[in-house]
Amino acid sequence: MSFVHQPKGRYDYLIVGAGFAGSVLAERLANEHKARVLLIDRRDHIGGNAYDELDEAGILYHKYGPHIFHTNSDQVVDYLSQFTAWRPYEHRVLAQVRGQLVPIPINRTTLNMLFDAGLETDDEAAAFLAARAEPVADIRTSEDVVVNAIGRELYELFFHGYTRKQWGIDPSLLDKQVTQRIPTRTNTDDRYFGDTFQAMPKDGYTAMFKTMLANPLIERRLGTDYRGVRGQVDAGHLIFTGPIDEYFDFRFGKLPYRSLRFDHRILDQQQYQPVAVVNYPSPDTPYTRISEYKHLTGQTHAKTSITYEYPAAEGDPYYPIPRPENEELFKRYQALADATPGVTFVGRLATYRYYNMDQIVGQALATFRKMDDKRRLGGPQESAVAAA
Repeated sequence: MSFVHQPKGRYDYLIVGAGFAGSVLAERLANEHKARVLLIDRRDHIGGNAYDELDEAGILYHKYGPHIFHTNSDQVVDYLSQFTAWRPYEHRVLAQVRGQLVPIPINRTTLNMLFDAGLETDDEAAAFLAARAEPVADIRTSEDVVVNAIGRELYELFFHGYTRKQWGIDPSLLDKQVTQRIPTRTNTDDRYFGDTFQAMPKDGYTAMFKTMLANPLIERRLGTDYRGVRGQVDAGHLIFTGPIDEYFDFRFGKLPYRSLRFDHRILDQQQYQPVAVVNYPSPDTPYTRISEYKHLTGQTHAKTSITYEYPAAEGDPYYPIPRPENEELFKRYQALADATPGVTFVGRLATYRYYNMDQIVGQALATFRKMDDKRRLGGPQESAVAAA
């Protein structure tokens, strides 16, 4: 079965969203199936939230906040390495606490700096934290997770204010998954991530996406909203990576998200801060972090570009809010999606999950494999929500 002889104006696939999920599927379908793909995005660029560009000073910055690539998946690395070379980079984050910049996640260095604890071994650090821990019998919330592990003082210093700002909800009301994945270390490893592969696309994310989407079978229409073209595009199958509730015209109400507001600034100095990201956990500081991009890119420039990041209730959807009632609402939309023929829902917004970039790539590749299997068996492409 070949897709190369479609009439002019007809597409094998309409893909909504030119971020990682949509772009990976566009590339796979065009290059592996010779399918004709129309890829649209309401923004005026490809790359989704990973989009980067040169600012007015000629500094490469991330328009939607810092995106640091890290993964334990050889499959994802091998796939993306077709489209980019890599710049080795291990991410480090500091937090401004009690007038000091200390490593986050909390490690032995953090404890020694804050408490002059004189801890010299992992065992000593573990004992120090255990003495501060306040056991919680039934761990249900984000607050429970942290207080149970390291006690209330460290929780208040690092987590309470930051989480409250980020989510607009007290951590005592947030699902435990929000803080459960944040490690506390007893060694002096100050890397933010522990993945086996940590690097940045050598020429940036946008350059990687351009190479990924270079097949002439992929037509791109940017600045195009799906709602403005649905019913007008003749396509055999729809792949939707936008918000699942929006696809169904918010039939059951809106799925709640937190958004972000970015204040990008160019400074007339070579370096602003010692690492790429500094967190500001204090509730008295309105922003959550400041990012400086030259640390990520390795670019040499007389000036520097930084971003202040402010959480927001309104704006582009970034973070699904993990509360039981929101998950129940999503399941209602998921049931609708499962009953909708001819549409595949994939990606962060379509599955109402927060994923790292490598997880989205992995999900998109898994979705393609399922589509590929159905194609080889000669069956129709059914409706599906990609597995979380």
